[in-house]
Amino acid sequence: MNASSTLSPGEKRITGIVEKVSFFSELSGFSVLRLSRKGESDAVTVVGYVASVTMGQHIEAVGCWHNDKSWGLQFKATHLVVVPPDTLEGITKYLSSGMVKGVGHRLAKVLVRTYGMEVFTVIEDHPEQLLGLPGVGKKKLQQIVAGWAEQKAIKKIMLFLHSHGVSTSRIVRIFRVYGDEAVAVVSANPYRLILDIPGIGFRTADQIARNLGMTSDSPLRARAGISYALQELSLEGHCRVPELMLLAACRKLLDIPEPVLEDALRQELSIGTIVAVEEEGEKSYYLASLYKAERGVAKSISRIMQGALPWGTLDPATVIPEAEKLSALELSESQRNAVALALSSKFMVITGGPGVGKTTIINTILKILDSGKLKFVLCAPTGRAAKRLAESTGMEAKTIHRLLEFDPFAREFRRGSSYPLEADLVIVDEASMIDVVLMNRLLAAVSRRSALIFAGDVDQLPPVGPGFVLADMINSGVLPVVRLTEIFRQAESSLIIVNAHRINRGEFVVSPPDSTAGAELSDFYVVPSESTADIQRRLLLVVAERIPGRFGMDPLQDIQVLTPMNKGPLGTVALNSLLQERLNPGAVRKIVRFGTTYAEGDKVIQVVNNYDKEVFNGDIGRIAVVDEEESTIRVLYDGREVLYESGSLDEIALAYAITIHKSQGSEYPAVVIPLSMQHYTLLERNLIYTAVTRAKKLVMLIGDPKAISMAVGNKRSSQRLTGLAALLAEGTDDHLRQ
Repeated sequence: MNASSTLSPGEKRITGIVEKVSFFSELSGFSVLRLSRKGESDAVTVVGYVASVTMGQHIEAVGCWHNDKSWGLQFKATHLVVVPPDTLEGITKYLSSGMVKGVGHRLAKVLVRTYGMEVFTVIEDHPEQLLGLPGVGKKKLQQIVAGWAEQKAIKKIMLFLHSHGVSTSRIVRIFRVYGDEAVAVVSANPYRLILDIPGIGFRTADQIARNLGMTSDSPLRARAGISYALQELSLEGHCRVPELMLLAACRKLLDIPEPVLEDALRQELSIGTIVAVEEEGEKSYYLASLYKAERGVAKSISRIMQGALPWGTLDPATVIPEAEKLSALELSESQRNAVALALSSKFMVITGGPGVGKTTIINTILKILDSGKLKFVLCAPTGRAAKRLAESTGMEAKTIHRLLEFDPFAREFRRGSSYPLEADLVIVDEASMIDVVLMNRLLAAVSRRSALIFAGDVDQLPPVGPGFVLADMINSGVLPVVRLTEIFRQAESSLIIVNAHRINRGEFVVSPPDSTAGAELSDFYVVPSESTADIQRRLLLVVAERIPGRFGMDPLQDIQVLTPMNKGPLGTVALNSLLQERLNPGAVRKIVRFGTTYAEGDKVIQVVNNYDKEVFNGDIGRIAVVDEEESTIRVLYDGREVLYESGSLDEIALAYAITIHKSQGSEYPAVVIPLSMQHYTLLERNLIYTAVTRAKKLVMLIGDPKAISMAVGNKRSSQRLTGLAALLAEGTDDHLRQ
């Protein structure tokens, strides 16, 4: 099969034998190959996507030559396929390469010696002739026939999907999921790709469908568009979507006649992929998974609240003074009231900003109940938040995923309603980060005998996933809630805490002048700077020189840059490159993967949970060792070394600068925040509030005063469309128990 029948302007076609497979991803098919070409003395590097490849195979590639600044001259292939060779030596290498299962090096020689150039025809049309050859019995013949059929299927799929505009990288993903059925599945319903293939969204599937001849008013297209529109709205945090909003999103996406859209909506409802609810004559729609999650949360809370208190009845007037005496700490009246409410409640929410005493209340509750007879379970959404909870309470705390015993192979939690947590009291910190799907799984695992306390700052950024459960629990008006607002004396001197509360009230921050080195140091500074280039310049100066010089902080260990976005000159990608160059300029050993250079000494962040390595989303470490020969790196996380092979480097990213969203649940000695009008769409109060409250000792806010003012004045992202607060308010009505 030719990689491409015709070449586009500027494209080249090269062929050769794979001398070395430098890198191959089973998941994506991304490959880096060394190719030996006939008549050429030096091998060349070919980069592209292929379903499978081994050394010795013949490759045909279509693409362009590219001089990479790190790796030199490469051939970047848009199409890359394994092709049958045209010489006896090449055929022998091809057959013995493992491309055809069941044929090894010795059998390949026997086949070529027996059938010569006709060997492929024999395997294809008359495989029974192979019986009787040395080493070929019935079982071996079945292996060879099956292996040959698999290669034919791959080639057929490649040819079919290439002809309909699908890139090789996506073809590899499609083949991994559907196997031999890929052509049949994609032909019947290309919109299945949206649900089944990571990285394929509606627009890609829609283009494939158009190439296959599907009309724009196809019912399949309309139904896929409805589900996709709801999915996109869920990415904005919404669960319960009003009918008018959904129809407007579908019209914009699909541009199809109204009757087709209405009929598609009825079909999606009939098969249960979406769910409709009606209240006071207004209809709204859910994705079925989010509808189930919201109702699950409401039912679990109702179930937990109906159980008896594990510790029985305690007199707050007696136990609270005893706890104060033991801890040598006098509580305020509001804190005493909070502790008293907790001691009489099966379910309770504690919320408030920094410096208002949430940790003090939790520690007092634990001290009062710690009789040795009760079992406490403490958890938080992220590893860093769990570590902070453990440090502040002196007790073990786990991530929610670890607590629920997540199985990475089954992609499922072991803990649930049939295998609940063994606990008398469950305390969940940083609850503002928990989306409705994870909250449903957590609450399902809490038994009726357990009491439950949620602590979190509802004014921080909402969860990355859909819903805002902490806000819904508070807004329902039916659950025990303590909202702490009093800033305690020891916190009043901190401008970080003062300004966090000012931001929360929509007031502009206060800051001392950025004065000379002899002036008394503050813990909060605003550095006005309007242009992007000037913000970049000042940020590098502050991180590399000013903070280390005036505050004695290490730029890598103590200072964290938090920015609203990944893209743009003030995004994580650009800032990480600049900060890496400034803070780690002398690194010798380095490797480049996925467009990022990783060098010894670099600061990196884990971006997904990896239970095998025991590193979790948000964990920050330093690269200790880079092995250029093996393309591996070793990262130190709190003194523990973790190995990353080449294929797993997409699990980490440079962390000189991270997004504010990624910082949730973490604390850093010093935080530097760049803000400009380029961040216009993200400038919101809870964004800047979250960034400021990540700092323990110092905040440097560098940016355009207009952008800062806009962020402080804009309070909108917490307005997520959900139905949970109403469900909680309705309590145990019949429809909730259904």
